[in-house]
Amino acid sequence: MADLHIPDALLVKNYIDGNENSLAILIKRHESKIYGFIYSKIADRDISNDIFQDTFIKVIKTLKSNSYNEEGKFLPWVMRISHNLIVDHFRKTKKMPMYRETEEFSIFSIMSDDSLTIENKMIADQVEVDLKKLIEELPDDQKEVLVMRMYQDMSFKEISELTGVSINTALGRMRYALMNLRKIIDKHQIILTN
Repeated sequence: MADLHIPDALLVKNYIDGNENSLAILIKRHESKIYGFIYSKIADRDISNDIFQDTFIKVIKTLKSNSYNEEGKFLPWVMRISHNLIVDHFRKTKKMPMYRETEEFSIFSIMSDDSLTIENKMIADQVEVDLKKLIEELPDDQKEVLVMRMYQDMSFKEISELTGVSINTALGRMRYALMNLRKIIDKHQIILTN
C-alpha cells in the first residue's frame, strides 16, 4: 500500500535509476485516466489499446534516454504524448470525425431546410468536402487548437494542459483560427448562412 504515497516524480527518478517496478506503479496509477482520454477521442478499443501501448513505449524511450525534464508533471506530459499519437492516427487515416454543431462552429451552419435550391445543396455538400482542406491552410498553432476543439471535442482546459499554453492563449488561437477560416472561406467564395 505504500506505493500509493510515492509521488510521481520520485517514481520517475527511481525508474530512471534502474527500478523497473516504478514504471509499473506509474502505469497502474494513471492507466484509467490515460486510456479513458484516448478512448474518448478514438472510440475504438483495439486502436485505443495500440495508442496506449505506443504512448508508454515513447515514455520508456524518453526516460531511458534521460531526456525527460517535466519534473513533477508526469501525467500532463504523458497525456501530451498520447494526444500527439491520436493526432498522428487521424492524420494517417485521414479520417477526421465529422464536426459537431457548436456555437463556435456557427460559421459552418449550412442551410438545411427544405427550401434549399439544388445549387445551394451542391454548395453545402462542397463545404463538407472542402472543410478539411480549408483547415489545412491555417497556421499550425491555430489548426491544432481548432482540431482539438472541434474534431476531438476537447475543453479549452484540456487543450491548455496538452499544448502547454494558457487557456487564454488557447482561446485566442481558436478566435484567430475562426477569423482566418472566414477569410479563407471568402477567398474560396464558399457561401454559408450567417
